[in-house]
Amino acid sequence: MNPSRNDSLRSAVALAYRETDAAPRVVAKGRGLVAEEIIARAREHGVYVHESPELVSLLLQVDLDQRIPPQLYVAVAELLAWLYRIERGENLPPPAPNLPPAA
Repeated sequence: MNPSRNDSLRSAVALAYRETDAAPRVVAKGRGLVAEEIIARAREHGVYVHESPELVSLLLQVDLDQRIPPQLYVAVAELLAWLYRIERGENLPPPAPNLPPAA
């Protein structure tokens, strides 16, 4: 889950990943009230909410139920690895996303 704030309009993207998936998929995305609902539901279910406006901006460009593009594999993999370590009880600051250069 990645929310961001652009001006007063909040954005959010939810990702899902299973070991059998080739790459994480975008399962929800939106702005404003939709973003707030995505974030609220994630928190209700104990899903970590990571804030990265740059990553959210890139993920908003991915269609629903589509895999993230290869250019974002490293950034999302680093985030997933960090979440795995957090779930194991390690106390680490969130990683800064390793994003591809702007085109």
